[in-house]
Amino acid sequence: MEPNDVIKAQLMTARDLERTLQRMARQIVEMFDLDETRSGSFGLIGMQSRGVFIASRLEKIIQTITGSAVPLGILDATMYRDDFRMRLKQPVVRETKIDFDIDGRDLVLVDDVLFTGRTTRAGLDALTDLGRPASVHFLVIVDRGLRELPIKADFVGRKIPTLPGEEVRVRIAEMDDQEGVWLVEHPTTPTT
Repeated sequence: MEPNDVIKAQLMTARDLERTLQRMARQIVEMFDLDETRSGSFGLIGMQSRGVFIASRLEKIIQTITGSAVPLGILDATMYRDDFRMRLKQPVVRETKIDFDIDGRDLVLVDDVLFTGRTTRAGLDALTDLGRPASVHFLVIVDRGLRELPIKADFVGRKIPTLPGEEVRVRIAEMDDQEGVWLVEHPTTPTT
């Protein structure tokens, strides 16, 4: 968690998160009819940063279910965001690495939380600059509502309506000191 976060509730435990990933992987296998002959026309793309690790976990689960690996890519959409110029800090640009041709391929774009839709739009823009997929579907662990753009996830772990002062924190073992999903509130700074 962030130092100023006030935890309101734990929404998912590590076990809940694992069950959610198992369910979503099975939904992907069913939707795209994945098996050893079909995996060449499909790919997972994890959005930096937690989406990368979530996509990697999904890939392992799908491989266990189908017996074959699916291509896995990493996408950073930082420079495609419409708000990066408005922020005071220099944006941190991370790696984009997609070692397979996305043209004509069905893709699942993976992220941790869907909120305003702006990160998703940036991801779609970044992806289409790299090629022309047959389709792009969107997967998130949590859809927290409060959309600013007409974006919808195709695969949702949990839909958790939030208030404007709240945030959802997805934490995963690969990059955090704990695993699960929390609803947090930022304390307001008193004005003098």
